[in-house]
Amino acid sequence: SGVPAQTLLHLYYCLVSVAIASLIAVPLGLYIGHTGRGSVFVVGTSNALRALPTLGLVTLLVLIFGLGEAPALAGLIILAVPAVLSGTYSGVRNVPADALDAAKGMGMTGAQRLWQVELPNALPLLLGGVRSAMLQVVATAAVAAYVGLGGLGRILLDGLKINDYAQMASAAILIALLAVLLDLVLAGLSRWLVPRGLTLVEASRQGRRGEKA
Repeated sequence: SGVPAQTLLHLYYCLVSVAIASLIAVPLGLYIGHTGRGSVFVVGTSNALRALPTLGLVTLLVLIFGLGEAPALAGLIILAVPAVLSGTYSGVRNVPADALDAAKGMGMTGAQRLWQVELPNALPLLLGGVRSAMLQVVATAAVAAYVGLGGLGRILLDGLKINDYAQMASAAILIALLAVLLDLVLAGLSRWLVPRGLTLVEASRQGRRGEKA
């Protein structure tokens, strides 16, 4: 029940929920980005999910399914899906047209273009979506404590019950530090996964956009 144990539990909730959200959102984003089918419905639904209050959603799931990890994790997964889906979809749709034309000219099939051209070019935005989702989940995973689970939210709520503002502030600081640490880890992973050539090309594009602005 100490701080290290609750921190690890908080980390567990975040990693599991973002991993499951990515397993759902990345294939879906690749499909609609590659084919363009259902993009209006899926992207619109994804944006609508952003407006759902996580605490209210988790409470509703608890009322339906009862106490346990499943309702809390389901709420966090629903929170994480839109960011990953938007990043994946935008990454595929923003692949340079000349790269796609060159792939078609080489006789690549649709599946080959997706895996060898579109996915590598979409990695920066895709991983950016994962980083955004992780930050949102770390900040809101404290709601798991509201339904009787652990994590840093447990320390925060316990401090609230006894008006211990130092304990509440400590829990909030730990949550912020965990968010920064995870973002740094994902940033390092992005630099390792994204080819250096794509990084230079993206930086060049942003520079041109800044000059036009």
